[in-house]
Amino acid sequence: MLDKETIVITIDRLHLRACHGVLEQERTVGNEFEVTVRLSYPPALRAAHSDELSETVNYAEIVDVIKAVMATPSRLIEHVCGRLRDALLERYPECDGGMVQVTKLSPPIPGVQLAGASACITW
Repeated sequence: MLDKETIVITIDRLHLRACHGVLEQERTVGNEFEVTVRLSYPPALRAAHSDELSETVNYAEIVDVIKAVMATPSRLIEHVCGRLRDALLERYPECDGGMVQVTKLSPPIPGVQLAGASACITW
């Protein structure tokens, strides 16, 4: 049984091009990224009863926050995760927990082929 009831809002696997990476070329040319965000947002419980957008988080606004943060280059995806968390908590201070995962798709690692490398922060 849960201690408290909440609603979790999820942006699942948003694809973006951004310029994050240790290599200078990555910060210039960019790479493809995938971002997943989960926000535990108890005030959204009102929307479960009212069916009113004003009672919850607008998904498009979350995407706008993600896009704005992703537009500023970082060397590390861990840093991007932290900046995303901070921006989302600033915009939605009622959040009582969440998760941000940033995946660099096809990272430039010589001699290997992999789908992606990720960093994930939870709170």
